[in-house]
Amino acid sequence: MKRVAVLGREQAGIELAQKPAAKGNWVLVKVHVAPMCTEYKAFAAGSSQPVYGHEAAGEVVDAAQSGRVKVGDRVVAMPMNACGKCAFCLGGEYIHCQDGFDFAAAHGSADGQGTMSQYLLKQDWMLLPIPDGMTYEHASMACCGLGPTFGAMQTMQVDRHDTLLITGLGPVGLGGVINARYRGARVIAVDSVTYRADLARELGADAVVNPLDPDALQQILALTAAGRGVDKAVDCSGVVAAHRLCIDAARRKGQVAFVGECGDDTPIQISNDMIRKGLTLVGSWHFNLADSPRMMAMIGEVGGQLDKLITHRFPLGDIQRAWETQLSGQCGKVILQPWEGANV
Repeated sequence: MKRVAVLGREQAGIELAQKPAAKGNWVLVKVHVAPMCTEYKAFAAGSSQPVYGHEAAGEVVDAAQSGRVKVGDRVVAMPMNACGKCAFCLGGEYIHCQDGFDFAAAHGSADGQGTMSQYLLKQDWMLLPIPDGMTYEHASMACCGLGPTFGAMQTMQVDRHDTLLITGLGPVGLGGVINARYRGARVIAVDSVTYRADLARELGADAVVNPLDPDALQQILALTAAGRGVDKAVDCSGVVAAHRLCIDAARRKGQVAFVGECGDDTPIQISNDMIRKGLTLVGSWHFNLADSPRMMAMIGEVGGQLDKLITHRFPLGDIQRAWETQLSGQCGKVILQPWEGANV
């Protein structure tokens, strides 16, 4: 099978790997759509590794045993792997599983672990069924396109009574605009890239603020009731300044969810932020699997919005252009099509 490889700093290509085999409750999925996420950072740095990609939608082509899925089923593969037995997994919060395992040790190699490939191995319980009539592209947005902000908004119970701030309008933040508008919330979005600001407005953001403006916080507050601040906020940037903007822009007793990964420390003032202001701070990595029916139902209703969110499509062989497009910032969600134009 073919899969993506990093050949050097900002150099990518395709390599051949062994086609994996179904085993136990691990089924073989033919990947039709592989949405692209943060792997572009490895491309930019020239970081070579055996596995790229953690989002996919495709078709079950082999199953070693009778289980939750069968050959021919169309499915969305949830990111990462988990034990399936602990309290977190059984409660739908598999993303927080602490009893993971070594994929390569279990299967003899890493072949089949990454999604930027023609085939994928995934445990059957981590495959969501795709409803009839829904495309692979739309269904694949149940991963990082919509998943992290969907989970955050479920936790904060975002609804039509809320004014919601979203900082960072990469694909995850743009997906957050779709989630929020579906719930009826009023959306204030923040980003400095014109392309993404315009796309956020097209997706339904009521206002977009440039964080580079010295009065960005004042602009946000002026857009809220009596200037008191937003009801809820979601950061999708992973930038410390954006974390602080969300905290400062939230009203008293408001809620702030952090979705964007950050390696730096965000200064949080326990007295002013947590005690005096009464904020609730939430971390959101993904959504609870028990909410999968809600997620798929929403995708079925917002299909047109997803066609706007997905701005670029590339066959697997064009991984160089695909990653260059991501690095440019002039895009929404980018997807790979592993079998488009393939002669394998």
